[in-house]
Amino acid sequence: MITLVCHALVGVVAATIDLWYASLVDRLIVDLDSVSEAEIETGDLVYGLSGVLEVLAYAITAVAFLVWLYRVRTNAEVLSPDGHRRSRPWVIFGWIVPIICFWFPKQIVDDIWYASARTPRPSKALPNAWWAIWISVTLATQVASRLLLRADDLESMAAAARFDVVSIAFMIIAALLATGVISRITHAQEEHRSAAAAGLPPFGTPPPGALGRTPFGGTPGHTPFGDTTPGTYGGRPPGGTPPGGYPNY
Repeated sequence: MITLVCHALVGVVAATIDLWYASLVDRLIVDLDSVSEAEIETGDLVYGLSGVLEVLAYAITAVAFLVWLYRVRTNAEVLSPDGHRRSRPWVIFGWIVPIICFWFPKQIVDDIWYASARTPRPSKALPNAWWAIWISVTLATQVASRLLLRADDLESMAAAARFDVVSIAFMIIAALLATGVISRITHAQEEHRSAAAAGLPPFGTPPPGALGRTPFGGTPGHTPFGDTTPGTYGGRPPGGTPPGGYPNY
């Protein structure tokens, strides 16, 4: 969550630089002599460094997110052993393999969402909104990159810089929604762990003070998460199929 927030802040800085650079190019379009050589060199340097900073922030955030996703997927397999449509390697490779990257990761997150839920029919409004914006980020970023690569005159350079602001805006929204998904899943799995440590039944309401912080496997003498019979925990019935069946993607 920290890396997502930092990535969003980097995006705000990059968007500001994009608009500043576009205005610099506009001045060149109006009058080439209105901008000094030093200003042009500074603009190109700052604009280029902002792109490098964006890539670096994205890489760090992606690694942190995948580490978290792999860990909560491992926990979710304990909660619902038969409730996952994709094998564990796809938790990583699903994001980088062309075409399937548009739906495999969402299926994996949905399965974790259902397995971790403490209610029979958890709402998917939050993960659905996050994924819709993430797809928008992916497409907008591709368009922005193509515009920049194909920019062969001042007008197209200014247009590419301004369109990058659109992709950054989608990215910031996606980052904020992702923090919500991370928080909900993590909190739900913590509740499972605490309930198992306290010897409570699934979906039970713990007494005040019962949910202390204990190791993830619970306390000695307790099975991790309590009874791990398929379908015992989470929002899935036995067999792992979510209520109403899987949605079509």
